[in-house]
Amino acid sequence: MKILVIYYSFEGNTKFIAESIADAVGADILELKPKKEMKTHNFMKYFWGGKKIVMKEKPILLPFDKNPQDYDILFIGTPVWVWTYAPPLYTFFESVELNNKKIALFCCNAGGKGKIFEKMSKILSGNEIVGEIDFLEPLKNDSENNRNIAIQWAKQIVDGIKKLFDNDI
Repeated sequence: MKILVIYYSFEGNTKFIAESIADAVGADILELKPKKEMKTHNFMKYFWGGKKIVMKEKPILLPFDKNPQDYDILFIGTPVWVWTYAPPLYTFFESVELNNKKIALFCCNAGGKGKIFEKMSKILSGNEIVGEIDFLEPLKNDSENNRNIAIQWAKQIVDGIKKLFDNDI
């Protein structure tokens, strides 16, 4: 089974979790990189990030070096912006048609995930959502424990899918 971790990270939290997952399950990584990244990392990030969400902006992404269609299991991660997924995910979901994939969702937040998984599940209809997990600022809050939680979660998902696959043969 081929596994891909797809993510966008603004401050490094989602990247940290994505890399932990990929290392744990031997997955490839596809980082969603906007052609023009938002520069602010101070309080103004909330203003500009909120504006991008409200306006449903879809930033142009750099070309992908992996094709999600070539993978059986996808882990998709994002930071939470205004209780939803970050704008690069809007672009990704609009530009890549995903069907009949097993998908696990993860997010990193600073105090609330809102309805992010419901929104992601809706946009990913036609696929099987096999897991969801959120992390509260994993780089600031016991990063090693958060890494271990991500690793265990990812391994459980992949092991469960492999068992189902083996039983079908």
